[in-house]
Amino acid sequence: MCCGVHVSGRMATPYEGQCFSALRGRSQTEGRLFEDPLFPATDRSLFYQSNQIGTVAWKRPKELSRKPRLFVDGLSAHDLHQGRLGNCWFVAACSSLASRDALWQKVIPDWKDQEWDETRPAAYAGIFHFRFWRLGEWVDVVIDDRLPTLDGELVYCHSNDRDEFWSALVEKAYAKMCGCYEALDGGNTADALVDFTGGVSEPLDLLEDGYRDQEDKQSQLFERVLKVHERGGLISCSIRADSAADMEARLACGLVKGHAYAVTDVRRVRLGRGLLAFFRSDRLTMIRMRNPWGQREWTGPWSDGSEEWKKVSQSEREKMGVTVQDDGEFWMTFTDFISNFTDLILCRLINTSYLSFHKTWEEAVLRGSWCRHDDPRLNRAGGCTNNKHSFLQNPQYVFDVKKWEDEALICLQQRDRRATLRDGRGQNLAIGFEIHRVELNRTYRMHVPQQKVQGSVYINSRSVFLRTDLKEGRYVIIPTTFDPGLEGDFLLRIFTDLPSDCRELTLHEPPRTCWSGLCGYPSLVTQVHVLQADGLAGQDSDGVSDPYVIIRCEGQKVCSPVHKNTRSPAFDTKGLFYRKRANLPVSIQIFNHNILSDSFLGQLTLSTEEGEIHRTLHLKDKAHRRDNDLPGTITVSMVTSTVLSSI
Repeated sequence: MCCGVHVSGRMATPYEGQCFSALRGRSQTEGRLFEDPLFPATDRSLFYQSNQIGTVAWKRPKELSRKPRLFVDGLSAHDLHQGRLGNCWFVAACSSLASRDALWQKVIPDWKDQEWDETRPAAYAGIFHFRFWRLGEWVDVVIDDRLPTLDGELVYCHSNDRDEFWSALVEKAYAKMCGCYEALDGGNTADALVDFTGGVSEPLDLLEDGYRDQEDKQSQLFERVLKVHERGGLISCSIRADSAADMEARLACGLVKGHAYAVTDVRRVRLGRGLLAFFRSDRLTMIRMRNPWGQREWTGPWSDGSEEWKKVSQSEREKMGVTVQDDGEFWMTFTDFISNFTDLILCRLINTSYLSFHKTWEEAVLRGSWCRHDDPRLNRAGGCTNNKHSFLQNPQYVFDVKKWEDEALICLQQRDRRATLRDGRGQNLAIGFEIHRVELNRTYRMHVPQQKVQGSVYINSRSVFLRTDLKEGRYVIIPTTFDPGLEGDFLLRIFTDLPSDCRELTLHEPPRTCWSGLCGYPSLVTQVHVLQADGLAGQDSDGVSDPYVIIRCEGQKVCSPVHKNTRSPAFDTKGLFYRKRANLPVSIQIFNHNILSDSFLGQLTLSTEEGEIHRTLHLKDKAHRRDNDLPGTITVSMVTSTVLSSI
């Protein structure tokens, strides 16, 4: 029995329970070449609709080459050529993968052991395995080596060298996982990049985001692209097609619309020759791409053989790998790139290793499902915020931002549905999410919308990504489908600088326990929202203070972050209290943070009654000697209800 195999410290799950080592061992023992019963050499493995290309002959590499190899002279982006499938998105991702040894060796494990061994021909069993990252885990996919051909030529992805078969075999394994080869006809490069890496893909719209018009944004984008490339990430780009007739239309500049290109290099290029070039401070920002067709290139400035290359020394050109041939790979300036391409995909390898010199992210990974239920308290398929009555019935996850401000990367990924295309269920759901800032001590589900601070787009993509800056506090993220009542599995990944302690909110209110009869059970819930304070005393030497607020109720407290150098802090701090004694007031105190000992700035005590209040009140001292005995006011909103699941 084969339970799994390790991938960089993690287990890889055998796809459909097929264990590579056990299957290969059995084939070797029986002296026969492996034939995969789950992906047979029939039209069913090629098409989910109908045969569009004629009679296909399935042949093993030994029938196509006298000396088949997995690799010939290593891996290169030039090894891949798109076949009769509209899967440039997949081939472009493979081209990017080929340039990263650490990445392709995860996708093609034990590659030396899988290579043809001429000294041991009897050991060859006609079986290979490849690994892809799917919904949070590495999946090990086994295939046999029978490949579809027409007139003795491979139908789909193939290499420049007739003896090299890694690209055709990887494509077959991916097709098996997706149901059939035809399922790869049309797709999203971002999905393949994530499947090859386990990274996070960020799509960028180069038209909407204003990169073409703003030089500073263009410069910032280049730095981001360069950083992703230098840190081992994968990058793809395309020119959007406005109509079906526009798909794969060749432009006058040589570029092709609706076609995925792999970015194979990003760098600053030194202009000039010799010492003059060395001491010059100006460098050209450039990017190199490859067309999966293996031909048809950019014909503008800095294209192969153009006059501009005379501005660069021979040694610099050699270092960049500049060649003058129609191999599908070409350079262009980043400015020309922005002017011509419309879409860019950055697939980051998120660094979570404490041993790294680069920025380390803290990752929270949560699995969930959208599930229908007739009971609104149990329904978890409420649809987007347009569905006001059911939106908050979706899964909810709470997380904390522990710095004054932190950059967060959030990725929501749904289970791939390509394998169900044959059943008519292969379309992705339109998915997205909202982020609400909530009370600092919330531990139960939201029942009314709070302060929405961010939200993603809704799109029928495998994954939705958002990069955002969040202030210190507690947040609830609500992943949803666009329409209510739709079911599916998802993976939520949240990356922050400090641990976010992300977890799902499952309970609606405090649970009743065996102690509830003795200790009592809450009869009220109160939300206290301290919005701001104005005109506080300036207790520091520079005439200001570093104030923070504490909200207390029945032995519980919520403390805001410290606001630096101000007499009018915008606290925007909430606390939620489940209360057993309605007669006890809520206390709100403001302190000035000092190195040795914090000092008192003022307080309020508020009695609570069912309903809502919104007031601006003067601060009092601890003894309550006078109504206005301390400088400053504080603005507070408070909501109290006898229904514990009402807030």
